[in-house]
Amino acid sequence: MEQAGEIPVSGEEDTESAEDTNRKESGYGEEQGVENEGVSFEEEDLSDLQTAEESQTSSGKEGFFSRKKDKKNPLQEKVEALNDKVMRQMAEFDNFRKRSEKEKSQMFDMGASSVLTKILPVIDNFERGFGMLQEEDKEDAFTDGMIKVYKQLMTELESIGVKPIEALGKEFDPNLHNAVMQVDTKEVESGHVAQELQKGYLYKDTVLRHSMVAVQQ
Repeated sequence: MEQAGEIPVSGEEDTESAEDTNRKESGYGEEQGVENEGVSFEEEDLSDLQTAEESQTSSGKEGFFSRKKDKKNPLQEKVEALNDKVMRQMAEFDNFRKRSEKEKSQMFDMGASSVLTKILPVIDNFERGFGMLQEEDKEDAFTDGMIKVYKQLMTELESIGVKPIEALGKEFDPNLHNAVMQVDTKEVESGHVAQELQKGYLYKDTVLRHSMVAVQQ
């Protein structure tokens, strides 16, 4: 009696067939995922490329407009240069005017000082003459007239800046006083002017003549 051959179990075949189908489907899914990833990468690269192109285009436009903005009109440059030149010349002229006025004032003061210095001896003579007058002579019409002339002269000199230097009783100042002798007296302190031998004068801030004085020891 012959043994019956092995009959394949249909359940096992179905199982193997299902596994093969799953493996195939799984492989297809992986391939499809890889393809999708490739498409995603391509889209990202394309987006980056577009962004870079837009950035270059934008920077190019900005550079163009910046260069266009920085470029000045030649006519405007000439106008600005001429304005600058005019302003400089005006400043130089103003400085020249001020310097000329100062020099003119200095020259005038030098000339005035020279004239005033020659007038001082006349004033000295007036004062010496008045010092020799007697009381009864002061009532004389001629003497009265001379006194009025002297006072008018001193008033006019004072109006232009001439004034006598204060010396008697003041501390000796070599910038104002010229000491010609020393005396011993108790009327003033040591180093102070005890006598004024000749009056000194100032013209504004300039010494026309130093006071000639005697100083206490």
